[in-house]
Amino acid sequence: MSRLFAQGLAGVIFDCDGVMIDSRESNNIFYNRVLEYFKLPPMTPEQEKFSFMATAMQALLHIVPPHLHSQISYVTRDVVNYQRDIMPLLQLQPGFLDFIEYLRAKQVRMAVHTNRRLEGIQTVLDIFGLPSYFNPVVAADTAAPKPSPEGTLRICAAWQAQPANVLFVGDSEHDKEAAQGAGVVFAAFNGGTLRGQITAQDYANLRVALDQALPQAGTQA
Repeated sequence: MSRLFAQGLAGVIFDCDGVMIDSRESNNIFYNRVLEYFKLPPMTPEQEKFSFMATAMQALLHIVPPHLHSQISYVTRDVVNYQRDIMPLLQLQPGFLDFIEYLRAKQVRMAVHTNRRLEGIQTVLDIFGLPSYFNPVVAADTAAPKPSPEGTLRICAAWQAQPANVLFVGDSEHDKEAAQGAGVVFAAFNGGTLRGQITAQDYANLRVALDQALPQAGTQA
């Protein structure tokens, strides 16, 4: 692990769902309410896993039968509205605020690469008062969705940072593929069997692992 970030940590990229916010249960509620409207059974474990990694539209097209696809826009706008019904259920991951304050104190840049749409991630950041921490914010409608590395590479370019000096914190195979495709270091966060160059179940453990991975002289922005 000591071989990581030999030139210092240039920045940290965060996935949103499951990493910044604890949203798995609330997302399941949203998709299951859509299925309930169509008088369909709740999601299977496979559908839950797919939906948590995918964009919202990818997930809806996956779990709703094709002959009902034309009704999805109506249902998600007027019947089960994510912003109205689900956003109030979201919570920050325990320890997340302390961790980003720790990074800010070290003058480490932070960004977001999410498969949410830009409007959705901006709303999440606004709800929790987080916009000042993250620049840039890359979403599924501003770059190719993960597992494409396009968004991660765009962040590295905006920072003028070498990918090897950047950390991506994610909790899914899509996050890992995006990180690997961009050549950045991947931290598997609370991802069950998912593994990365750094693997941590919570932010306290991630901070310890990151401190161990950094050069003794500290970080550089």
